Amino acid sequence: MNFNVINKNDEIVMALVHYFVTEENYTPIVVKGVKDEIWLENLEGPYRIIRINSNYIHNLEQYKFDMFKTTKVMEQIRKKTLSLSLNTLNILLNVSDNVADLEGSKNIASIKINDVEEITSDNSILEVFPKIKNKLIKDKEGIDLIVNVTNDINAKTVKDNATFTKIFEPKKLFVTPLLIIICVIAFVLMYLIGNGSEDVYTLLYFGANNRALVQEGEVWRLVTSVFLHIGLAHLVVNMYSLYIIGKQLEGFLGKIKYLAVFLISGLLGSLLSVVFHESVSAGASGAIFGLLGSLLYFGYHYRLYLGTVLKTQIIPVIILNLAIGFMFQGIDNFAHIGGLVGGYLATMALGIPGKANKTDRINGIVVLVLLILFLSYILFGVI
Repeated sequence: MNFNVINKNDEIVMALVHYFVTEENYTPIVVKGVKDEIWLENLEGPYRIIRINSNYIHNLEQYKFDMFKTTKVMEQIRKKTLSLSLNTLNILLNVSDNVADLEGSKNIASIKINDVEEITSDNSILEVFPKIKNKLIKDKEGIDLIVNVTNDINAKTVKDNATFTKIFEPKKLFVTPLLIIICVIAFVLMYLIGNGSEDVYTLLYFGANNRALVQEGEVWRLVTSVFLHIGLAHLVVNMYSLYIIGKQLEGFLGKIKYLAVFLISGLLGSLLSVVFHESVSAGASGAIFGLLGSLLYFGYHYRLYLGTVLKTQIIPVIILNLAIGFMFQGIDNFAHIGGLVGGYLATMALGIPGKANKTDRINGIVVLVLLILFLSYILFGVI
């Protein structure tokens, strides 16, 4: 004897949740104050939010009120995820025949579903989620459906947790201490071999940045200047900043990508600096701002986990330091801006673990190369 312990709507909900979680990488989210609704999010998905509503809607006025509530919840999610807009698929499972026309809104597409077969034959769904026709569970019910859905979602959760643990777990640092050691050694050598870190000729001898010399062909100064510092305070502040930011980002990106972001950021910061300044300049601050730009990109894509850090720490630190750079003389804010942009674009081009997107990577590479070519054209007059 077969006992069906769940009703038809529950079966549809479980089948939909199973598909969107296991096949489309959506994640259930907790929404306070709702009943008989399931909200799913995938900020890289074709619909960033999917709402599955089992509440009975018996007339048009109730549907309009339901849309009003949905809009309010979406606004809460939008603020939490730092999103400008959220396109939402609103799936309604219990709508009276009296409600013939489901009017959507600017960011909400509403559809009503009566059974599983309707889902796999709805062109508006198939167009966006073509796999749903073959991947949606249709031949199981009752206990069999509960067991299959639970096992598959648990397996997906275990896999996702392993990925996130690998990204966020503390790791042994290598590149960050190495960069600090190189900067310290260069600083000490300027005193042992030359006349100190504040002597212009010593700085130029060790590879400080200068527009005239770069235009004469000494383009290596765009990189070597990153490892030089003018005065002990300059060195200490930058190395402390490098350690604090680097110990997080090196673990997030991995050693190779982290080093690439640091060097590309330093290069772009130095390039923008010599475009706007003729004086001798040096320091890792452009590259460090690049690491902040990289954290900005990484934090945005992992904002469900780092959203608070992004809003209360990363963004305020960037704004504060740029403001200080504009208020006080002697700070090369163009190097900071160039590094910040370079770090963001370099991270986009290289990709981040668990969120790699081919289109984003191509866009990052193209924009980064075009920016370097444009600045080179301004600096040298030719590409």
